[in-house]
Amino acid sequence: MKKATQKESEMIKALFLEHFPQAVTELNYRNLYELLVSVMLSAQCTDKRVNLITPALFERFPTPFHLAHANLDELKSLIHSCSFFNNKAINLIKMAQKVMETYDGEIPLDEKQLIGLAGVGQKTAHVVMIEYANANLMAVDTHVFRVAHRLGLSSAKTALKTEEDLTQRFKKDLATLHQAMVLFGRYTCKAINPLCENCFLKAYCKTTQSFKV
Repeated sequence: MKKATQKESEMIKALFLEHFPQAVTELNYRNLYELLVSVMLSAQCTDKRVNLITPALFERFPTPFHLAHANLDELKSLIHSCSFFNNKAINLIKMAQKVMETYDGEIPLDEKQLIGLAGVGQKTAHVVMIEYANANLMAVDTHVFRVAHRLGLSSAKTALKTEEDLTQRFKKDLATLHQAMVLFGRYTCKAINPLCENCFLKAYCKTTQSFKV
């Protein structure tokens, strides 16, 4: 697939910022603890599903202290409609326990410290820091990966390499661009039946010819 030129990358960036000037996550949260838990649950699960799960979850376990002392089976029952709920329940408790033991109950807002928590990889850490601190970081989920490749911004085979490509291409405004690409991929540049005809980036798409529009 043909790669986007630097000029095309600049135009794509400008259009993303124009159409999504204040893009934010669609996850519902009230504090850093709730954001981290929600992002952990959202792995291979929709934000819509997570938002259905979290009200009862946070009512029962409103702080890291409560989650650290959670009964595993009870926690599983609260998040059972989420994909991979067994592993996620285990990791949530372990995460909360380390937060209590190492950080005095406060969720760290540091990449290395976040990645040191159970169930938190680089993508999750970046998403949390992007949303909560507007950190100049890129995170690549399935939507961002798809959009980046369709626009010729990356040809990398992994999310981490794609993240590197996007970071190098855009350099600044990464937080807003990440959120914009997520929303664009979720509602316009969809995996199935993308809305190509009304797409504001149609002129820059490298895969338009493969779709019937």
